[in-house]
Amino acid sequence: MSTMTTTDVLFRPFRIGTMELPNRIVMAPMTRSFAVDGIPGAAHADYYRRRSEGGVGLILSEGTVIDRPASRNDPGVPFFHGDAALAGWKGVIDAVHNGDAKMGPQLWHTGALKSFLTEWEPDSPVESPSGLEAPGVERGVAMSDGDIADTIAAFARAASDAKRLGFDTIELHGAHGYLFDQFFWAATNRRTDSYGGATIGERSRFAAEVVAAVRASVGPDFPIILRLSQWKVQDFTVRLAKTPDLMADWLLPLVEAGVDVLHCSQRRFWEPEFPDIDGEQGLNFAGWAKKLTGAATISVGSVGLTGDFMGAFSGEGSSTARLDKLVERMERDEFDLIAVGRALIADPAWSEKVRNGNSSALKDFDVAMLADLV
Repeated sequence: MSTMTTTDVLFRPFRIGTMELPNRIVMAPMTRSFAVDGIPGAAHADYYRRRSEGGVGLILSEGTVIDRPASRNDPGVPFFHGDAALAGWKGVIDAVHNGDAKMGPQLWHTGALKSFLTEWEPDSPVESPSGLEAPGVERGVAMSDGDIADTIAAFARAASDAKRLGFDTIELHGAHGYLFDQFFWAATNRRTDSYGGATIGERSRFAAEVVAAVRASVGPDFPIILRLSQWKVQDFTVRLAKTPDLMADWLLPLVEAGVDVLHCSQRRFWEPEFPDIDGEQGLNFAGWAKKLTGAATISVGSVGLTGDFMGAFSGEGSSTARLDKLVERMERDEFDLIAVGRALIADPAWSEKVRNGNSSALKDFDVAMLADLV
Protein backbone atom coordinates (compact mmCIF):
# COMPACT_ATOMS: atom_id res chain seq x y z
CA MET A 1 0.00 0.00 0.00
CA SER A 2 2.91 2.31 -0.69
CA THR A 3 1.22 4.27 -3.49
CA MET A 4 -2.27 5.43 -4.22
CA THR A 5 -2.38 3.29 -7.36
CA THR A 6 -2.47 0.04 -5.41
CA THR A 7 -5.82 0.92 -3.82
CA ASP A 8 -7.48 2.59 -6.82
CA VAL A 9 -9.93 -0.31 -7.03
CA LEU A 10 -11.43 0.75 -3.69
CA PHE A 11 -12.20 4.19 -5.01
CA ARG A 12 -14.23 3.41 -8.09
CA PRO A 13 -17.75 4.91 -7.95
CA PHE A 14 -20.70 2.57 -7.55
CA ARG A 15 -24.40 3.04 -8.23
CA ILE A 16 -27.38 1.03 -7.01
CA GLY A 17 -30.91 2.30 -7.62
CA THR A 18 -31.10 5.97 -6.70
CA MET A 19 -27.85 5.88 -4.71
CA GLU A 20 -24.53 6.82 -6.29
CA LEU A 21 -21.46 6.25 -4.13
CA PRO A 22 -18.09 7.98 -4.64
CA ASN A 23 -16.17 4.82 -3.69
CA ARG A 24 -16.51 1.23 -2.51
CA ILE A 25 -15.79 1.80 1.22
CA VAL A 26 -18.66 1.31 3.67
CA MET A 27 -18.67 2.16 7.36
CA ALA A 28 -19.98 -1.01 8.98
CA PRO A 29 -22.81 -0.74 11.52
CA MET A 30 -21.39 -0.88 15.03
CA THR A 31 -23.40 -0.72 18.25
CA ARG A 32 -22.15 2.19 20.38
CA SER A 33 -24.86 2.47 23.09
CA PHE A 34 -24.69 6.23 23.64
CA ALA A 35 -28.32 7.13 22.85
CA VAL A 36 -29.87 8.50 26.06
CA ASP A 37 -33.56 7.51 26.18
CA GLY A 38 -33.14 6.07 22.69
CA ILE A 39 -32.52 9.48 21.10
CA PRO A 40 -29.46 10.21 18.94
CA GLY A 41 -28.04 13.68 19.57
CA ALA A 42 -25.39 16.12 18.42
CA ALA A 43 -22.60 13.74 19.42
CA HIS A 44 -23.99 11.12 17.04
CA ALA A 45 -24.27 13.65 14.21
CA ASP A 46 -20.65 14.72 14.74
CA TYR A 47 -19.46 11.10 14.96
CA TYR A 48 -20.95 10.15 11.60
CA ARG A 49 -20.07 13.51 9.99
CA ARG A 50 -16.38 12.95 10.76
CA ARG A 51 -16.44 9.64 8.84
CA SER A 52 -18.22 11.29 5.93
CA GLU A 53 -15.60 14.03 5.81
CA GLY A 54 -12.92 11.35 6.16
CA GLY A 55 -13.74 9.77 2.83
CA VAL A 56 -16.19 6.92 3.51
CA GLY A 57 -18.52 6.27 0.57
CA LEU A 58 -21.48 4.79 2.45
CA ILE A 59 -22.20 4.94 6.18
CA LEU A 60 -24.45 2.34 7.77
CA SER A 61 -25.59 3.46 11.19
CA GLU A 62 -25.34 1.54 14.40
CA GLY A 63 -28.32 -0.73 14.90
CA THR A 64 -31.44 1.37 15.55
CA VAL A 65 -34.59 -0.42 16.60
CA ILE A 66 -38.11 -0.52 15.22
CA ASP A 67 -41.32 0.22 17.12
CA ARG A 68 -41.88 -3.01 19.06
CA PRO A 69 -42.19 -3.31 22.85
CA ALA A 70 -38.90 -5.21 23.36
CA SER A 71 -36.96 -4.64 20.17
CA ARG A 72 -33.65 -3.71 21.84
CA ASN A 73 -31.42 -5.46 24.38
CA ASP A 74 -29.40 -2.47 25.58
CA PRO A 75 -30.73 0.83 27.01
CA GLY A 76 -28.23 2.86 24.99
CA VAL A 77 -29.40 1.57 21.61
CA PRO A 78 -31.25 4.28 19.65
CA PHE A 79 -34.85 4.10 18.46
CA PHE A 80 -35.91 4.62 14.88
CA HIS A 81 -39.42 5.60 15.86
CA GLY A 82 -41.07 8.44 17.76
CA ASP A 83 -40.80 12.16 17.01
CA ALA A 84 -37.78 12.84 19.22
CA ALA A 85 -35.64 9.98 17.91
CA LEU A 86 -36.53 10.68 14.29
CA ALA A 87 -35.66 14.34 14.76
CA GLY A 88 -32.29 13.21 16.10
CA TRP A 89 -31.74 11.03 13.04
CA LYS A 90 -32.67 13.97 10.79
CA GLY A 91 -29.78 15.85 12.39
CA VAL A 92 -27.48 12.91 11.70
CA ILE A 93 -28.30 12.55 8.01
CA ASP A 94 -28.06 16.30 7.43
CA ALA A 95 -24.61 16.32 9.04
CA VAL A 96 -23.45 13.35 6.96
CA HIS A 97 -24.61 15.02 3.76
CA ASN A 98 -22.32 17.95 4.57
CA GLY A 99 -19.55 15.55 3.59
CA ASP A 100 -19.49 13.30 0.52
CA ALA A 101 -20.94 10.11 2.01
CA LYS A 102 -24.33 8.53 1.59
CA MET A 103 -26.02 6.92 4.60
CA GLY A 104 -28.63 4.41 5.66
CA PRO A 105 -29.90 3.43 9.12
CA GLN A 106 -29.55 -0.20 10.11
CA LEU A 107 -33.06 -1.21 11.17
CA TRP A 108 -32.96 -3.79 13.93
CA HIS A 109 -34.91 -6.06 16.23
CA THR A 110 -32.77 -8.04 18.66
CA GLY A 111 -35.34 -10.80 19.23
CA ALA A 112 -34.55 -13.04 22.19
CA LEU A 113 -30.78 -12.47 22.13
CA LYS A 114 -29.51 -10.92 25.34
CA SER A 115 -26.65 -8.43 25.14
CA PHE A 116 -23.34 -9.68 26.49
CA LEU A 117 -22.42 -6.11 27.45
CA THR A 118 -25.21 -5.38 29.95
CA GLU A 119 -27.62 -7.08 32.36
CA TRP A 120 -30.40 -4.64 31.44
CA GLU A 121 -33.81 -6.16 30.63
CA PRO A 122 -36.68 -4.51 28.71
CA ASP A 123 -40.00 -3.88 30.44
CA SER A 124 -41.87 -6.23 28.09
CA PRO A 125 -41.13 -9.90 27.41
CA VAL A 126 -38.68 -10.42 24.56
CA GLU A 127 -40.12 -12.04 21.44
CA SER A 128 -38.72 -14.52 18.95
CA PRO A 129 -39.92 -17.30 16.63
CA SER A 130 -40.11 -19.94 19.37
CA GLY A 131 -39.22 -18.26 22.66
CA LEU A 132 -35.60 -19.46 22.42
CA GLU A 133 -32.45 -17.39 22.81
CA ALA A 134 -30.22 -20.29 21.73
CA PRO A 135 -30.71 -24.02 21.15
CA GLY A 136 -32.54 -25.34 24.22
CA VAL A 137 -32.30 -21.98 26.04
CA GLU A 138 -35.75 -20.50 26.73
CA ARG A 139 -36.18 -16.73 26.93
CA GLY A 140 -39.28 -14.63 26.38
CA VAL A 141 -42.26 -15.63 24.29
CA ALA A 142 -42.96 -17.11 20.88
CA MET A 143 -44.42 -14.58 18.45
CA SER A 144 -48.08 -14.89 17.53
CA ASP A 145 -49.29 -14.28 14.00
CA GLY A 146 -50.34 -10.82 15.16
CA ASP A 147 -46.89 -10.11 16.59
CA ILE A 148 -45.30 -11.11 13.31
CA ALA A 149 -47.67 -8.93 11.28
CA ASP A 150 -47.06 -5.94 13.58
CA THR A 151 -43.30 -6.44 13.37
CA ILE A 152 -43.35 -6.55 9.58
CA ALA A 153 -45.42 -3.35 9.56
CA ALA A 154 -43.00 -1.67 11.98
CA PHE A 155 -40.05 -2.38 9.70
CA ALA A 156 -41.96 -0.93 6.76
CA ARG A 157 -42.82 2.24 8.71
CA ALA A 158 -39.21 2.69 9.76
CA ALA A 159 -38.00 2.34 6.19
CA SER A 160 -40.55 4.86 4.99
CA ASP A 161 -39.46 7.27 7.72
CA ALA A 162 -35.83 6.84 6.67
CA LYS A 163 -36.63 7.80 3.10
CA ARG A 164 -38.72 10.76 4.27
CA LEU A 165 -35.88 12.05 6.48
CA GLY A 166 -33.48 12.05 3.55
CA PHE A 167 -31.49 8.83 4.03
CA ASP A 168 -30.12 7.28 0.85
CA THR A 169 -30.79 3.62 1.68
CA ILE A 170 -31.74 1.36 4.58
CA GLU A 171 -30.20 -1.83 5.91
CA LEU A 172 -32.18 -4.61 7.56
CA HIS A 173 -30.19 -6.45 10.23
CA GLY A 174 -30.67 -10.13 9.45
CA ALA A 175 -27.41 -11.46 10.92
CA HIS A 176 -25.57 -12.55 14.06
CA GLY A 177 -28.37 -14.37 15.86
CA TYR A 178 -30.93 -11.55 16.16
CA LEU A 179 -34.61 -11.75 15.16
CA PHE A 180 -34.33 -12.47 11.42
CA ASP A 181 -31.56 -14.95 12.11
CA GLN A 182 -33.61 -16.67 14.79
CA PHE A 183 -36.15 -17.42 12.06
CA PHE A 184 -33.45 -18.64 9.65
CA TRP A 185 -31.78 -20.95 12.19
CA ALA A 186 -33.54 -24.31 12.67
CA ALA A 187 -32.25 -24.54 16.24
CA THR A 188 -34.16 -21.39 17.30
CA ASN A 189 -37.11 -21.70 14.89
CA ARG A 190 -39.17 -24.65 16.05
CA ARG A 191 -42.41 -23.34 14.60
CA THR A 192 -44.79 -25.70 12.86
CA ASP A 193 -46.69 -23.00 10.95
CA SER A 194 -45.74 -21.32 7.68
CA TYR A 195 -42.95 -19.31 9.36
CA GLY A 196 -41.10 -22.50 10.31
CA GLY A 197 -40.15 -25.53 8.30
CA ALA A 198 -37.48 -28.10 7.64
CA THR A 199 -35.69 -26.08 4.94
CA ILE A 200 -33.84 -22.80 5.02
CA GLY A 201 -36.04 -21.60 2.18
CA GLU A 202 -39.15 -22.11 4.29
CA ARG A 203 -37.59 -20.40 7.29
CA SER A 204 -36.72 -17.39 5.13
CA ARG A 205 -40.40 -16.49 4.80
CA PHE A 206 -40.44 -13.95 7.65
CA ALA A 207 -37.44 -12.05 6.29
CA ALA A 208 -38.84 -12.16 2.76
CA GLU A 209 -42.14 -10.70 3.96
CA VAL A 210 -40.32 -7.91 5.77
CA VAL A 211 -38.35 -7.13 2.62
CA ALA A 212 -41.49 -7.12 0.48
CA ALA A 213 -43.27 -4.78 2.91
CA VAL A 214 -40.26 -2.47 3.00
CA ARG A 215 -40.06 -2.47 -0.79
CA ALA A 216 -43.72 -1.50 -1.00
CA SER A 217 -43.15 1.34 1.48
CA VAL A 218 -40.09 2.90 -0.21
CA GLY A 219 -40.87 2.31 -3.89
CA PRO A 220 -39.01 0.46 -6.62
CA ASP A 221 -35.72 2.40 -6.80
CA PHE A 222 -34.77 3.08 -3.17
CA PRO A 223 -31.94 0.65 -2.30
CA ILE A 224 -32.55 -2.06 0.30
CA ILE A 225 -29.56 -3.72 1.95
CA LEU A 226 -29.86 -6.91 4.01
CA ARG A 227 -27.11 -7.98 6.42
CA LEU A 228 -26.64 -11.73 6.80
CA SER A 229 -24.21 -14.10 8.46
CA GLN A 230 -23.60 -17.79 8.83
CA TRP A 231 -22.15 -17.38 12.36
CA LYS A 232 -24.18 -16.35 15.40
CA VAL A 233 -23.28 -14.64 18.65
CA GLN A 234 -24.76 -17.77 20.26
CA ASP A 235 -22.42 -20.07 18.29
CA PHE A 236 -19.56 -18.93 16.05
CA THR A 237 -19.43 -22.32 14.29
CA VAL A 238 -23.01 -22.37 12.94
CA ARG A 239 -23.48 -22.55 9.17
CA LEU A 240 -26.99 -22.05 7.86
CA ALA A 241 -25.95 -23.09 4.36
CA LYS A 242 -23.29 -25.79 4.11
CA THR A 243 -23.47 -25.98 0.30
CA PRO A 244 -23.99 -23.49 -2.53
CA ASP A 245 -27.38 -25.05 -3.29
CA LEU A 246 -28.54 -24.42 0.28
CA MET A 247 -27.19 -20.87 0.11
CA ALA A 248 -29.20 -20.26 -3.03
CA ASP A 249 -32.32 -21.63 -1.32
CA TRP A 250 -31.71 -19.15 1.52
CA LEU A 251 -30.78 -16.02 -0.43
CA LEU A 252 -32.76 -16.13 -3.66
CA PRO A 253 -36.18 -15.63 -1.99
CA LEU A 254 -34.78 -12.53 -0.26
CA VAL A 255 -33.45 -11.01 -3.47
CA GLU A 256 -36.68 -11.86 -5.28
CA ALA A 257 -38.60 -10.07 -2.50
CA GLY A 258 -36.69 -6.86 -3.17
CA VAL A 259 -33.19 -6.86 -1.68
CA ASP A 260 -30.67 -4.94 -3.80
CA VAL A 261 -27.52 -5.56 -1.76
CA LEU A 262 -26.53 -8.51 0.42
CA HIS A 263 -24.19 -7.48 3.24
CA CYS A 264 -22.37 -10.72 3.99
CA SER A 265 -20.79 -10.74 7.42
CA GLN A 266 -17.98 -13.15 8.20
CA ARG A 267 -15.41 -12.90 10.95
CA ARG A 268 -12.48 -12.74 8.49
CA PHE A 269 -13.27 -11.54 4.97
CA TRP A 270 -10.35 -13.41 3.38
CA GLU A 271 -11.58 -16.88 4.40
CA PRO A 272 -13.20 -18.98 1.64
CA GLU A 273 -16.82 -19.99 2.13
CA PHE A 274 -16.62 -23.39 0.42
CA PRO A 275 -12.91 -24.31 0.22
CA ASP A 276 -13.78 -27.90 -0.67
CA ILE A 277 -15.18 -26.56 -3.95
CA ASP A 278 -12.84 -23.76 -5.00
CA GLY A 279 -9.86 -24.05 -2.66
CA GLU A 280 -8.25 -21.98 0.06
CA GLN A 281 -8.21 -18.90 -2.17
CA GLY A 282 -11.82 -19.42 -3.22
CA LEU A 283 -14.78 -17.07 -3.04
CA ASN A 284 -15.76 -15.73 0.36
CA PHE A 285 -19.36 -15.45 1.59
CA ALA A 286 -20.01 -12.24 -0.35
CA GLY A 287 -18.44 -13.72 -3.46
CA TRP A 288 -20.67 -16.77 -3.38
CA ALA A 289 -23.77 -14.67 -2.60
CA LYS A 290 -23.07 -12.50 -5.66
CA LYS A 291 -22.43 -15.54 -7.86
CA LEU A 292 -25.60 -17.34 -6.77
CA THR A 293 -28.07 -14.45 -6.77
CA GLY A 294 -26.72 -11.79 -9.10
CA ALA A 295 -27.27 -9.18 -6.37
CA ALA A 296 -24.64 -6.65 -5.41
CA THR A 297 -22.73 -7.62 -2.28
CA ILE A 298 -20.82 -6.04 0.59
CA SER A 299 -18.07 -8.05 2.26
CA VAL A 300 -16.96 -7.42 5.84
CA GLY A 301 -14.82 -9.00 8.52
CA SER A 302 -11.66 -7.67 10.24
CA VAL A 303 -10.78 -5.36 7.33
CA GLY A 304 -7.46 -3.59 7.78
CA LEU A 305 -6.86 -5.19 11.19
CA THR A 306 -5.09 -8.25 12.50
CA GLY A 307 -7.45 -9.00 15.38
CA ASP A 308 -10.79 -10.79 15.12
CA PHE A 309 -14.08 -8.86 15.35
CA MET A 310 -15.28 -10.42 18.61
CA GLY A 311 -11.92 -9.89 20.29
CA ALA A 312 -12.70 -6.18 20.54
CA PHE A 313 -15.35 -6.94 23.14
CA SER A 314 -13.06 -9.05 25.32
CA GLY A 315 -10.41 -6.37 25.67
CA GLU A 316 -8.20 -7.17 22.68
CA GLY A 317 -6.69 -4.38 20.64
CA SER A 318 -5.76 -4.61 16.97
CA SER A 319 -3.07 -3.12 14.79
CA THR A 320 -3.34 -2.08 11.17
CA ALA A 321 -2.73 -4.84 8.65
CA ARG A 322 -1.86 -5.00 4.96
CA LEU A 323 -4.77 -4.65 2.55
CA ASP A 324 -3.25 -6.74 -0.24
CA LYS A 325 -5.83 -9.52 0.13
CA LEU A 326 -8.68 -7.02 -0.06
CA VAL A 327 -7.34 -5.27 -3.16
CA GLU A 328 -6.79 -8.62 -4.89
CA ARG A 329 -10.39 -9.73 -4.29
CA MET A 330 -11.83 -6.37 -5.29
CA GLU A 331 -9.80 -6.34 -8.50
CA ARG A 332 -11.37 -9.62 -9.57
CA ASP A 333 -14.86 -8.21 -8.75
CA GLU A 334 -15.54 -10.93 -6.22
CA PHE A 335 -17.82 -8.49 -4.37
CA ASP A 336 -18.82 -4.88 -4.93
CA LEU A 337 -18.28 -3.04 -1.65
CA ILE A 338 -16.20 -3.54 1.48
CA ALA A 339 -17.33 -2.60 4.98
CA VAL A 340 -14.84 -1.39 7.57
CA GLY A 341 -15.61 -1.42 11.29
CA ARG A 342 -13.13 -0.94 14.11
CA ALA A 343 -10.55 0.66 11.84
CA LEU A 344 -13.02 3.53 11.35
CA ILE A 345 -13.67 3.82 15.07
CA ALA A 346 -9.93 4.21 15.52
CA ASP A 347 -9.45 6.61 12.64
CA PRO A 348 -12.26 8.66 11.03
CA ALA A 349 -9.86 9.55 8.20
CA TRP A 350 -9.00 5.89 7.45
CA SER A 351 -10.46 6.02 3.92
CA GLU A 352 -8.63 9.16 2.92
CA LYS A 353 -5.33 7.88 4.31
CA VAL A 354 -5.71 4.62 2.42
CA ARG A 355 -6.51 6.53 -0.77
CA ASN A 356 -3.40 8.63 -0.37
CA GLY A 357 -1.17 5.63 0.38
CA ASN A 358 -0.45 7.03 3.83
CA SER A 359 -0.46 3.71 5.68
CA SER A 360 2.07 4.84 8.26
CA ALA A 361 -0.44 7.40 9.58
CA LEU A 362 -3.26 4.90 10.17
CA LYS A 363 -4.22 4.60 13.82
CA ASP A 364 -4.37 1.27 15.64
CA PHE A 365 -7.61 0.18 17.31
CA ASP A 366 -7.69 -0.14 21.07
CA VAL A 367 -10.70 -1.36 23.08
CA ALA A 368 -10.55 1.84 25.17
CA MET A 369 -11.82 3.68 22.08
CA LEU A 370 -15.25 2.12 22.63
CA ALA A 371 -15.70 4.23 25.75
CA ASP A 372 -16.28 7.44 23.80
CA LEU A 373 -18.23 8.52 20.73
CA VAL A 374 -15.51 10.40 18.86
